Amino acid sequence: MQDDILRLAYEVSRVTEEKVDRFDRVMKQTGMLAINARLEAARAGEAGRAFSVVAQELGVLATSISHIGGELRQAISANIASLSNAGTQMLVDFKGTRHTDLARSAVEIIDRNLYERSCDVRWWATDSAIVDVLQKPSRESVQHARERLATILRSYTVYLDLWVADREGRVIATGRPDRYPLAHNLDVSQEAWFRHALTTANGDEFRVCDITTNPTLGNAQVATYSTAVRAEGRTRGNAIGALGIFFDWEPQAAAVLDGIGLTPAERRGSKLMLLDASHRVIAGGDRGAFGSHYPLRLDGRTSGYYQHDGALVAFAETPGYETYRGLGWLGCIETRTDESV
Repeated sequence: MQDDILRLAYEVSRVTEEKVDRFDRVMKQTGMLAINARLEAARAGEAGRAFSVVAQELGVLATSISHIGGELRQAISANIASLSNAGTQMLVDFKGTRHTDLARSAVEIIDRNLYERSCDVRWWATDSAIVDVLQKPSRESVQHARERLATILRSYTVYLDLWVADREGRVIATGRPDRYPLAHNLDVSQEAWFRHALTTANGDEFRVCDITTNPTLGNAQVATYSTAVRAEGRTRGNAIGALGIFFDWEPQAAAVLDGIGLTPAERRGSKLMLLDASHRVIAGGDRGAFGSHYPLRLDGRTSGYYQHDGALVAFAETPGYETYRGLGWLGCIETRTDESV
């Protein structure tokens, strides 16, 4: 509808200019005829005196009408400009609000997905096979834990791998040892996910790290969730190790962004992104944009839109979901205004 208003304003402006121009040309011709008529009347002498008066009045009338045409042009131009500006702002507001809602929808879908990941890690940390391999490490318990982790991975295809690390930070069991052999016996004692897991106060808590690439997992982009594995699998048991689960971030995030409800024309002129709390691109944007900083202006807001450097930028911060408070991530849509407005 907003596009139709703008098109109508531009068409009215075009038609008005065209008609007033034609009007001016006719009045100029009329003025010239009036001048010629006065000249001919002068040659006719006394006989043309009455006609001279008519010709003079016709010239005055043509001049008056030309002035009116000029005033009409100015008045219509001013109103058309106001209408055009109003229509343009209406279109900006409409698209800005709509894109803000779409950005919020994207980050909400991500958070609902990641909330499930927080449930997974806490649940699997109580699995008897995972608890046993840490309490009673042996060849048999390691093999059983591997089999159990592999079973989970066959059902939960959104994960790259699951790792069980002992209290010292040595990975003793993984779900895909054939695909990721470097994970076996890997020292993760200095990695954030492991250290943060051991800081959990009980089995109801978990930790999540911002999106990173993991060299052991083929430099894949991962969202890593972790929690402590506790003695006997009890909620308040002593921490005997840690479970880390590695969410296959890139294809899942891409699927969410692909599902955002932009028209094909809008999508061609837009960048769809997910940003972390420091406004680092963690999904979408230009090719190779992952990890780069996006110059987002919040101006104290958690959602909204603004125009900058020929672009309309809409954003919305995660509201969290259930017990998952989120990490301050944002959905963001940048659209070129010269293509969309």
